[in-house]
Amino acid sequence: MAIYELVLPKMGESVSEATITKWLKGIGDTVSEDESIVEVATDKVDSDVPSPVNGEIIAIFFEVDQVAQVGDVLAHIEIEGDGDTKEKAAINVTSPINNFNDENVVNDHREDCTDHDIIPGTELLEKKEETTQVIYSINRFYSPLVKSIAQEEGVTQQELEEIRGTGAEGRVTKEDVLNYIKNRTEKPINYSGEQVVHKEPRGTFVTDSVKSQQGTSKGEGDDIIEMDRMRKLIADHMVHSVKTSPHVASFVEADVTHVVNWRNRVKDAYKKREGENITFTPIFIEAVSKALKDFPMINVSVDGYNILKKKNINIGMAAALPTGNLIVPVIKNADQLSLVGLSKAVNDMANRARNNQLKPDDTQGGTFTFTNIGAFGNIMGVPIINQPQAAILAVGTIKKRPAVLETADGDVIAIRHMLYLSLSYDHRVIDGALGGTFLKRVADYLENWDVNREI
Repeated sequence: MAIYELVLPKMGESVSEATITKWLKGIGDTVSEDESIVEVATDKVDSDVPSPVNGEIIAIFFEVDQVAQVGDVLAHIEIEGDGDTKEKAAINVTSPINNFNDENVVNDHREDCTDHDIIPGTELLEKKEETTQVIYSINRFYSPLVKSIAQEEGVTQQELEEIRGTGAEGRVTKEDVLNYIKNRTEKPINYSGEQVVHKEPRGTFVTDSVKSQQGTSKGEGDDIIEMDRMRKLIADHMVHSVKTSPHVASFVEADVTHVVNWRNRVKDAYKKREGENITFTPIFIEAVSKALKDFPMINVSVDGYNILKKKNINIGMAAALPTGNLIVPVIKNADQLSLVGLSKAVNDMANRARNNQLKPDDTQGGTFTFTNIGAFGNIMGVPIINQPQAAILAVGTIKKRPAVLETADGDVIAIRHMLYLSLSYDHRVIDGALGGTFLKRVADYLENWDVNREI
């Protein structure tokens, strides 16, 4: 018999690790080619790792909630073949997600592996028993060196999360953690006898048990609903954004009557030709892409006191999931796509988001985010910036309203299709003049829409 090493595959640019969330198969289970074995999660997307071979799982090397690096061996699969053969899986990550929970899968069948041509699994299992818990973050990346220093110096995960990072995109560097250790004080005892951890220079936070006493009390009949993994990530991401960027908002009103009339004229023929609908979203994204080319200093991010002006225009499209959570798939190089290309990209991303089929790469690399709150009947909103970007634009619902029009014969009141647009932006790098002018340019592109345009 031969052993097949199932490894954690590369899941996209800049994705270096994933958390094991569920084992869909256990030791002793037979698997078929392309059958899902384990569910993993990056900071945005839940995916599963399928088996590239037919065989039987004989060893599993990661438990639920442990973090694996790309290239780590997740499991061994016994397959037909020469006993001296050892192959490594090279596969792609896809969705959807199944449910399975098998505890103690790591140790249940260690002895069963001794009859086979083995396997770097046993050494890994032995190391896990000797080492301390791996330190990692759900919302920040830590280098192996930072993790190692933190473990050696007894820095907890909670302490790591509180360290202000000076590296790229707020990452904690070696110097950051060493400075923290140097300035760390002893842990005094509070009135209840519990330890309180003092942070320098950022003040004080308390242990989870003390926090629960200070939080909102549960009343009679109240339900406690624990956040799922994605909601925790969203919560941390939003709090981080508000703490990082001084948010400023600008608003404009646009007359999109030409856009509405044009879409009403072409939508039936477009659906017959392309087999799908053309919505307002690709039209809005096209206008945003054009305005970003006109104002490239909106398409930026901040690194300390440096401004990173992005070469590519990658538009994130906020999408609500059936679970109620939020995800932001990214349309890469949106400015280089035709309106048909944008429409197909929008529909594809929206469909795969609803069906939980997005890949990790689909949510990476965004430089600006667009959100359509009008889909929920809202006329206006002030969204939170999607870090590390510097701005996010929201459009409300399109409503018919009376408006004053200037004509050659004088002003008249007419029924027009009106739309509010809002822009939240990082005041560290975008001032009101730039943010407001950019937003007005987006509105101008929509108001000056060519009603005779062919698609």
